[in-house]
Amino acid sequence: MVGPGPGGPGAAARPGRRRVRAGRPAVALGALTALALAAAGGCSSLPHYRPGHTYYVSASGDDGNDGRSADHAWRTLSRADRQQLVAGDRLLLQGGSRFPGSLTVGRNDAGQPKQPVVIGSYGSGRATIAPANGPGVTVVDTGGVEVRDLVVTGNDRTLKGPSGILLFSDRQGTQRLDHVVVSGVDVSRFAIGLAVGCADHAVGFHDVRVASSVVHDNTDDGLLTYGPRLDTKNPVYSHQDVVISGVQAYRNLGDPTSTHHNTGSGIVMGGVQGGRIEQSEAHDNGSNSAAKALEGPVGIWAYDSTGLTIEHNRSYHNHTPAIVDGSGFGLDQNVSSTTVQYNLAYGNDGPGYHAFTNFTNGAFRDDTIRFNISSNDGRKLAQNGGIDVHGADVRNLRIFNNTVVMTGTGAKQGPAVRLRKNPVGVSLRNNILITDGSPVVSAATAYTPQQVVLQGNDYFAASGSWQVRWGQSTYRSLGQWRDAQHQELVGGKPTGLTADPCLAGGRAPSISSAAQAPRIVPTCDAVAGKGVDLRKDFGIDPGPTDWFGTALSAPTLIGAADLHTR
Repeated sequence: MVGPGPGGPGAAARPGRRRVRAGRPAVALGALTALALAAAGGCSSLPHYRPGHTYYVSASGDDGNDGRSADHAWRTLSRADRQQLVAGDRLLLQGGSRFPGSLTVGRNDAGQPKQPVVIGSYGSGRATIAPANGPGVTVVDTGGVEVRDLVVTGNDRTLKGPSGILLFSDRQGTQRLDHVVVSGVDVSRFAIGLAVGCADHAVGFHDVRVASSVVHDNTDDGLLTYGPRLDTKNPVYSHQDVVISGVQAYRNLGDPTSTHHNTGSGIVMGGVQGGRIEQSEAHDNGSNSAAKALEGPVGIWAYDSTGLTIEHNRSYHNHTPAIVDGSGFGLDQNVSSTTVQYNLAYGNDGPGYHAFTNFTNGAFRDDTIRFNISSNDGRKLAQNGGIDVHGADVRNLRIFNNTVVMTGTGAKQGPAVRLRKNPVGVSLRNNILITDGSPVVSAATAYTPQQVVLQGNDYFAASGSWQVRWGQSTYRSLGQWRDAQHQELVGGKPTGLTADPCLAGGRAPSISSAAQAPRIVPTCDAVAGKGVDLRKDFGIDPGPTDWFGTALSAPTLIGAADLHTR
């Protein structure tokens, strides 16, 4: 198992983001031998399949044993690391025991997607791996590996350097490493809890699954995928088919000395083509990140990726000491064809949901934010709203059927939606937008409908005066704004409402747990069926259900919840 591997994170792949590096591997002798045999004698010369072996490591074992049974287990990780593993092999550590050191599954170890090498625990509970300096578990330049049911814990030294579990590729070419699973792990006290990455010249992984795991009390990020900076003119994504499911990321607090890049996020997906983040939580991250940083942390976010689905997640109580970010969910630079849906954000320092790019390359495009809830986000940066569209070149972003409740915090008031910089073809339709004293919508510029169009939304002022701020003008009625800016019109006919949607939790309900989500369900028909028909009028698929999984009763639903969801 031992082989040359990455020593720890280095330079950044996204702006300011650290990148883990590895030395270029030599070609494995075993691979050359297999090729030579095939050339000389054909398939008959290749070795026959053998059933995998199981190797055991126990705190009461002996490194002089053969490791083939629990009664003849090895004692140390260093002995286990010397064993070459092949397809179907398992290396199991005694549950409940603590093992100093680390494990590396390297380029000389070969699993297969249907016969993976498995690293895990046996007996009662999970084994703990406790490295002194480097990663706890490293998978480098190989696939067909599953890491299951382990605790990986670092120390004061590892908080500044390595990842707890590192999946890394230094391979050149076009063939991604196939099938890596991380499941049932608890990783804490590293710079990054779990990282999936590749070097500048390399390709990464295909079929990556991270499930039912906890990443907490790390410095930079809980979970991160990354790769080389994306060439948007000829995009090649490092990783493909990455699924993060049932992951909890919390108290990844950030580095107060890192002013040049963001730290303190929960779950970050970068460099991925075709991926999903689902049924996961990010909370209480980011509070120690740098106050003077130009980039802040976010609970769950994506960058340099395409074709993602981010759904059925919660992100709450995430923080930023700086004057940026601190969002619940974020779509960041070079994200395309991605859908954010059925999520819940509340109590974050920044917006519940943001869409941002500082590039003018047209690569941030064709994304959708639909059927989400934002409840009292912007607890520190109220001016950025519950949904924030902020970018140098945001194209064809569709925002529909969300429910946003934004109430003031002390003297700070914030809009439900904030629009900034240079949107192109951005639409907001059939959303419920509620504030209690601030403009319901705040736009930095008097955007034309070709830049930003709003149709079929309900704009409700739960208290105070109703207003929309559009560029340098403030409008005191929906009709006044419509006439002046040609918003809330479809085919020349007026759309939009300013009605109380009769939410179950009151005029501006606050949510502080998933169990309280029913507070945003309408209890009267004030807005029922009064939105625009997304499919008929705009060719947009509204989706199958509302936030609660109830089949949509009408294509003109406003907000994230159907009236019939009770």
